Amino acid sequence: QVQLVESGGGSVQAGESLKLSCAASGSIFPSHAAGWYRQAPGKQRELVAAITTSGAESKYLDSVKGRFTISRDNAKNTVYLQMNSLKPEDTAVYYCNLENPRGGVAYWGQGTQVTVSS
Repeated sequence: QVQLVESGGGSVQAGESLKLSCAASGSIFPSHAAGWYRQAPGKQRELVAAITTSGAESKYLDSVKGRFTISRDNAKNTVYLQMNSLKPEDTAVYYCNLENPRGGVAYWGQGTQVTVSS
């Protein structure tokens, strides 16, 4: 059974930074693409950033481009989200996700709260 454990969330002021981490158990991590999603109250969950299995390619939600950076360390089974210049509209619960590019079950973390105050 795969477990994803997120950490690094918290409450910050606008303009500050946070770094989220998501550690995966088991051995599937290197073969799965990874992503960070977020869901704000009353809104649908949205993809914030995603990274390929090797880490060679990534993509971002337009509103976070230039501020957020996704990375992964396959030796540590961990994916990261560095969030700089945070804005109040970044406030949400952030979830990490693993997906096999060939299809199959997707895995989700329990979520970590990020709150940005103005």
